[in-house]
Amino acid sequence: MVFLSALWLFWRTHKALGRQWSVSLELRESHKLITSGVYEHVRHPMYSAFFLWALAQALLLPNLVAGFSGFVGFGILFFLRVGEEEAMMREAFGAEYDAYCARTKRVVPFLY
Repeated sequence: MVFLSALWLFWRTHKALGRQWSVSLELRESHKLITSGVYEHVRHPMYSAFFLWALAQALLLPNLVAGFSGFVGFGILFFLRVGEEEAMMREAFGAEYDAYCARTKRVVPFLY
């Protein structure tokens, strides 16, 4: 169930972003701040999906190294990119993004 939840959330994130999604850190010319759907609950639902994926991997693989390597990958991705993404969004959307941050957690609804 955890893995299926990760896949569903990953799919919903891509669907919500549409053509605005990019593998690199960039804003397109017609970029809009998405604050509805899965983005209503967390600012970085794709990272939430990656976290769930890492959790599923840890639960499914009986090997400690292989099982928890997903958390290492998630941690590296999260700590290297989220700050840059948020700075880029803050620069592009200003007060609108600040207000969004004030009412929405980063990755885990109601917690963080």
